[in-house]
Amino acid sequence: MTDVNKTVQKWHASFKKGTDFDSWGQLVEAIDEYQILARQLQKEVQASNSSDFTEEQKKTLGKIATCLEMRSTSLQNAQSKEEFNLEDLKKLETIIKNILTFNKEFPFDVQPVPLRKILAPGEEENLEMEEDEDAAAGAGATDAFLQRAPGIPTRTLLPRLPSEPGMTLLTLKIEKIGLKDAGQCIDPYMTVSVKDMNGVDVNPAQDTPVASRKEDTYIHFGVDVEIQRHVEKLPKGAAIFFEFKHYKPKKRFTSTKCFAFMEMDEVKPGPIVIELYKKPTDFKRKKLHLLTKKPLFLHLHQTLHKDS
Repeated sequence: MTDVNKTVQKWHASFKKGTDFDSWGQLVEAIDEYQILARQLQKEVQASNSSDFTEEQKKTLGKIATCLEMRSTSLQNAQSKEEFNLEDLKKLETIIKNILTFNKEFPFDVQPVPLRKILAPGEEENLEMEEDEDAAAGAGATDAFLQRAPGIPTRTLLPRLPSEPGMTLLTLKIEKIGLKDAGQCIDPYMTVSVKDMNGVDVNPAQDTPVASRKEDTYIHFGVDVEIQRHVEKLPKGAAIFFEFKHYKPKKRFTSTKCFAFMEMDEVKPGPIVIELYKKPTDFKRKKLHLLTKKPLFLHLHQTLHKDS
């Protein structure tokens, strides 16, 4: 079996896994699987040096990625305008399975997401050496840049988990982040994840919408993030990470600018202000370097929900 056949087989298995979760009512798992696969397909579509797929095949893969994102949105928000049901999504299984020979018209009137690179934490380090290299490109950016662009962010926020007797759920409101060049950041958003002490995901990562506004040295979010595990069930030594990301037009990719984290002993009701660290994101918390000596922080508000 060739490498490209193995890749297609892997995509098909991931697609089937996601739709199985979906049909079983395991929505968090389904959303996570759909978004991982959409990201993999987008990466292939954006690979300029890849000759494994024709341009038409890449276009089809891009449309499948769009449908996966639409289904994710439908699962996360019952009032979503992008309603896309499971039966419709299942119609794409034979297409992704037979992408190398598929030559029919795509069954849905959708468009591939724009060519924007989304990089994993630290991956952008291979493409840029200086944090502020593209600062001039964003100078004078207005609130028009804050409108959410299709395909960015790749994951969206998940609903609060059902309550359990004696268990505590945590809602984190991301209020604002302080940055010296806040006004120059284009399409800024935050990726929130929970990692164990080895840096391994405890539950699916979530992306906030693009920030609501910029003011002086602050970027305002005002968005609630529901942590997808009961506090009592989080592993010892776990931490909640916040990666601040923004778009770099010159290089056409989304970069992690800095990150912050809070450990489990900091989980308590009320406001909290946490320090910002230089990238790349260190999920193991071994080599931490403050972003700045200036009094600029990430401002959060915690709400605990306990079902007695």
